Amino acid sequence: MSLHTEWIRYGSEQVYSGYLAKPERAADGQPAVVVLQEIWGVDDHIQDVTRRFAQAGYVAFAPDLYAEHGARRPGLDVPSVEAVKRFLNEVSPAVWHDASAREAALSKLPEPDQTTIRTTFGTLFGGLNLDAYGDQLISTTDFLRNHYSTTSGQPIVSVGFCMGGALSAILAATDEKLAGAAIFYGRAPSEEQIANIACPVRGFYGALDDGITSQVPGFAEKMKENGKSFSYKVYENAHHAFFNDTRASYNPRAVRAAFAEVLSFFDEVTR
Repeated sequence: MSLHTEWIRYGSEQVYSGYLAKPERAADGQPAVVVLQEIWGVDDHIQDVTRRFAQAGYVAFAPDLYAEHGARRPGLDVPSVEAVKRFLNEVSPAVWHDASAREAALSKLPEPDQTTIRTTFGTLFGGLNLDAYGDQLISTTDFLRNHYSTTSGQPIVSVGFCMGGALSAILAATDEKLAGAAIFYGRAPSEEQIANIACPVRGFYGALDDGITSQVPGFAEKMKENGKSFSYKVYENAHHAFFNDTRASYNPRAVRAAFAEVLSFFDEVTR
């Protein structure tokens, strides 16, 4: 399928930016999918996922949550984030959140790599407040709903991965017009946020991702108590980030099933 892709500035004084993909022949009147990033930002993988939803017939838009006025915030620039990704790919997962082991591994690197990775790692894994992205999330759906001709007045859904999964739930709790939200291995929303969710929610989790998946039954129970629509799937032999085909955790079987499920869900709520 031939796609149109572009980076778009939007919001008050064009403060925000995002990556948009849509079928080249899409006429006005199309539903939109907001694709919410992993912790790595709108990298090549998230851009590829955005195009996948466009190839399924949607206008797909991935807001870059780390950019302001067209530029990444200090420490969250693409080269610094990519340096952290390379470092983590080169060490054992046991090193990632073991401060002493991580420092030992970092000390073997030359400068300025050590400082860059140390600073950006601290920002990504110790300094991100998800609630701080609320204004941009709402500005994103406002842009698609009211200011972009192809999707103006049409249903909008959201899908997020890891950090973005949690943000998809936050968006569901803050945008009362959202048609549906999908969470891929994101942490559960708070009870206050659950009470404010107005759309159906679907979850997709890995059986081997115990830190996240163990929270899901309690999340489901709270949704039920609050009269909310929520169902979820747990995929056997799947780790955290099973949807990301650039990581060792990629699980093609789980991806095939989950992508079919999420597309069926989005078709149901955007008709």
